[in-house]
Amino acid sequence: MIYTKVSLEEILEWLKTNLTEKRFKHSIGTAQYAKNLAPKLGINEEKAYIAGLLHDCAKCFEDEKMLEILDKCDVSADERASYKTWHAPVSAYVAKNTFGIEDKEILSAIRWHTVGKIGMTDFEKIIFLSDKAEFSTRKDEYAQPV
Repeated sequence: MIYTKVSLEEILEWLKTNLTEKRFKHSIGTAQYAKNLAPKLGINEEKAYIAGLLHDCAKCFEDEKMLEILDKCDVSADERASYKTWHAPVSAYVAKNTFGIEDKEILSAIRWHTVGKIGMTDFEKIIFLSDKAEFSTRKDEYAQPV
């Protein structure tokens, strides 16, 4: 199934241009971890890979740009209070508006990968966990092989 309106190569090129080298490596690691974990829960590997790849796509935006996009997103005052969580809803916005992601599960997993939420789906949990446990950039005490 096709989840984006652009090719995987275009996504990777965009990420290389818009992320730091470490953040790009983390995104690749998260995507691969999610892809490896997905079949254990009966989830589509390609879909998990795309969500993992894009989960931090806005992480390196300047604060001004992040706030401009954040104004277009539905965020709580608590979430807005911490700049460390801004990139999650902004990344979901970018995934939809830059890459043409329309799959609501992918967008929600990206949206909630930092703070989580009550009643997360298995798909959302995979992206949440993959972000924290991927082993290419995470500290050894947090990283776990799938």
